[in-house]
Amino acid sequence: MVRAIIHGCNGYMGRVISDLIKEDTEIEAVAGIDLSDNQDKEYPVYTSPKDCRVEADVIIDFSSAKAVDGLLEFGVERGIPMVLCTTGLSEEQLAAVKEASTKVAVLKSANMSLGVNLLLKLLKDAAKVLAPAGFDMEIVEKHHNRKLDAPSGTAIALADSLNEALDGSYTYKYDRSTRRQKRDEKEIGISAVRGGTIVGDHDVIFAGTDEVITFSHRAYSRAIFGKGAVQAAKFLAGRQAGYYEMSDVIEAQG
Repeated sequence: MVRAIIHGCNGYMGRVISDLIKEDTEIEAVAGIDLSDNQDKEYPVYTSPKDCRVEADVIIDFSSAKAVDGLLEFGVERGIPMVLCTTGLSEEQLAAVKEASTKVAVLKSANMSLGVNLLLKLLKDAAKVLAPAGFDMEIVEKHHNRKLDAPSGTAIALADSLNEALDGSYTYKYDRSTRRQKRDEKEIGISAVRGGTIVGDHDVIFAGTDEVITFSHRAYSRAIFGKGAVQAAKFLAGRQAGYYEMSDVIEAQG
């Protein structure tokens, strides 16, 4: 049985993770860490990592960027692998994550959905065939009207996957309103839509002469990110120090 600490346990995703783990016979929540001292959990909750001395095999983090620094110190000090799901980390924090991964296993991904991460893998194969054949590549992402950043981190990850398959030879175009000129053959267009309660839609469009191929992913609930995080936690427990991604989880399951 994998023993997990949930960092950010009283937040929305922390509660989702708690509920998912209750239904999973391979993992259990043994402690939570959250600035809120709400104790309506089956496990003890601590307001600071330094107060938590519970033995665990993995930490699942869905908190805030400002809380990640203390978590990294805690995970390294205790030697506990960490699944980092918090977004919006600074360049300095990302560097700290890489440094921590030299001492303990760390898994970080722009999107914890297994479906999105399988899509990232499929897109590389598609790009290698379609881009040389003259297909233009465009990404359209849609999210709820409360989302602050645009484009989404997932949209950037999708573009990066395409570009990686093409030796980094493409540039990204986020806005065409400031220019009146033909589309560059070596660009990937990325457009953002914000409205309503859309959880997360991503379309990757390959537009060729007289034909269009579209890869789509629709998130109907944020629970999909929780499910991916739980799978990642079970994968990461017991792993040696290193930097892991969701692609490693998918490969292990395949």
